[in-house]
Amino acid sequence: MELRHLRYFLAVAEELHFGRAADRLGIRQPPLSQQIRALERDLGVTLFDRSSRTVRLTAAGETLRTTARDVLTSAQAARQATQQAGRGDSGTLVLGFVGSATLALLPRTLRRFRERYPGVGLTLRELTTVQQARALHAGTLDIGLLRPPLTAGDAAGLDVQPLGAERLLVALPADHPLAAEGAVSAERLAGEQFVLFPRDLGPGLYDQITACCRQAGFTPNVVQEAVQMQTIVALVAGGLGVSLVPSSVAGLRRREVAFRPLSPATRIVHLAMARRVGDIDPVVGNFAAVARDVAGRA
Repeated sequence: MELRHLRYFLAVAEELHFGRAADRLGIRQPPLSQQIRALERDLGVTLFDRSSRTVRLTAAGETLRTTARDVLTSAQAARQATQQAGRGDSGTLVLGFVGSATLALLPRTLRRFRERYPGVGLTLRELTTVQQARALHAGTLDIGLLRPPLTAGDAAGLDVQPLGAERLLVALPADHPLAAEGAVSAERLAGEQFVLFPRDLGPGLYDQITACCRQAGFTPNVVQEAVQMQTIVALVAGGLGVSLVPSSVAGLRRREVAFRPLSPATRIVHLAMARRVGDIDPVVGNFAAVARDVAGRA
């Protein structure tokens, strides 16, 4: 018994007329009659009473009518679900992100992705760059928004695509003397106490910040560490020191903190998208396409 046999049977069962059922199906009547008889032989029962000028369902036919509708409905649902999964319209996505991604790219990307793919279930995990790389390798993360560069070991097997670039800013307590200036040269930070994140959580960005200081002739005196950019800014607001942060962090807009550009201006990789090399999951591909589109517009 095939699905087409059930479709033919239902057409006759609903029309109770082989000619009208054939017209509805777009086939000729003789082949339709042959298919119904083949179905009856397969089941070993008579489905239609053809003893009079009218066509009527037998008791077996009445039973099959209800069952056939359920089977065809389930088959159609399975077809739609399969097509949606193949297009990435349904499924799940585990997304990792560094905290500073929430200040710009992540909210816009999530909004656009939700609009286009409302049937996809999202799980969000705030992780450092190193944690994301390891979670991608372990298979507990599908895609991540992180700050490169990664170490050779962490980058192996990952496809990392930059999404944009931004400048480094100096974060100062609002009452700091340098806050009155329009731009701050790195050399003038030589005697300052710094608030930074631990290197092992984001070696790429950490090394870019410390390299900027070394080029200015000093090694930053880190007196306090914090994991997230929001926490670093809060500690700067509390007067614990100064910091160098990506320009998106200025979106936090704290009155107790002044953000000033470095002089000369320094550019860093703003954010990148990482996923496993060769990942063919259409949901991952769809999110990556949306992220690239949003970053391009920004």
